[in-house]
This record gives sequence, C-alpha cells and structure tokens, in this order.
Amino acid sequence: MITIYGISNCDTVKKSRRHLEQNNIDYHFHDFRKDGLDDALLHQLLANFTPEALINKRGTTWRQLTPEQQRTIMDPQLAAGLLAQYPAIIRRPVIRGANNEWGIGFDSLTALTAPS
Repeated sequence: MITIYGISNCDTVKKSRRHLEQNNIDYHFHDFRKDGLDDALLHQLLANFTPEALINKRGTTWRQLTPEQQRTIMDPQLAAGLLAQYPAIIRRPVIRGANNEWGIGFDSLTALTAPS
C-alpha cells in the first residue's frame, strides 16, 4: 500500500489524494501534524533523501527560521531535531510506494502509481 506523508491542508497533498482516489488506488495518509513525526520516520526520510531535497525553502516555515537554524537544518547530522520541531518545512507530499520506493512531490506520486 502507498503511504502519503504531509499536511492535510496542503494543496499538493490534496491533489495527490484526489489522484489516488480517482484511480482507485489504496493508500494511507500520514498527517505530520496529527500523526506526528517520530524518530523512526525521521531516520527513514533522512536515509532516503538529503536535507536539501526534503526542505521546502519557498514556504513560510523556512522563511521564519533564523539563519542559524537554516544552516543547521541543512546538516544531515543535525537536521532530524529541526525537522521534528518544524514538520511543515518538509516538502510535500512525501510518498512511500508499495515496494518501499520513495519520492517527493506529485510527479513522483504519478510515476510510482503509473501502470507497469
């Protein structure tokens, strides 16, 4: 089963969920705000993506960070703490496919769900 990670009010997450529902694809939605972002999930994200790939630098959350926090979050060793503190900074949606393949964004979702 596909898992979509994100925030429920994100337009791209809404678009992704609509795409899955319209194509009758079973999925689980994990809302970072409601379901949390535990250490295990953080380590999976950082094992599959660089902080540079995970961070949404165009969002309000990024702009509200201090320059020191912005530098820290780009360090893979230090990123987990700030990602846990500010989950809205993660680009959305993050997708884990049925075969444990990972992607970020709507285009990744459509690639992972395209018929073989």
